[in-house]
Amino acid sequence: MGLIAGLVIVGYLLGGVPFGVVISKAMGLPDPRTVGSKNVGFTNVLRVSGKPAGILTLIGDMGKGWVMGFAAMHLLQDEWAILVVALAPFLGHLFSPFLGFKGGKGVATALGSVLGVSPLVGLLLLLAWIAAVAIWRYSSGGALTAFGLFPVIAALIHPSIEFMLFSLAVSGLIAIKHKGNIERLRNGTESRIGQRG
Repeated sequence: MGLIAGLVIVGYLLGGVPFGVVISKAMGLPDPRTVGSKNVGFTNVLRVSGKPAGILTLIGDMGKGWVMGFAAMHLLQDEWAILVVALAPFLGHLFSPFLGFKGGKGVATALGSVLGVSPLVGLLLLLAWIAAVAIWRYSSGGALTAFGLFPVIAALIHPSIEFMLFSLAVSGLIAIKHKGNIERLRNGTESRIGQRG
């Protein structure tokens, strides 16, 4: 139990590191909380600060999820414990202790966590996101498509109760965080990939 608790705490704190803010400041670029959509994630950083900063943000946000998911798979045996640890960086990103318990929308970190605990499921989610973005050019649409499919993919590839509940929790939180995006998609006012802020 001590190991599980320690991993959850480390995962939550690591997940709370806002790579979009850290990288933007390190590169002398605008704080993403003050420009564009004011989101700290990959899409806003890409839009307002360009590809290098956006790609580094994506790597950082995915990486913190993957590290904890991978560590949990190799250090723990119980599936509940593994998935609780994998969930921790995602929650840290959504509710960062370094940003007054506010944060990003969690898509990249969730993808990283899933890749860490189930590489095949994570790869299928990533491919679904890429395909949806390539077709519609909406990052939010890609995220909602991929994670809308997450419970279905989980049921087909990893049909355990634990993993199904994990997929539903992650997908539900991502949908809630994208409430504004869903409204803009309906209204036709959502920004596409490639549009600069």
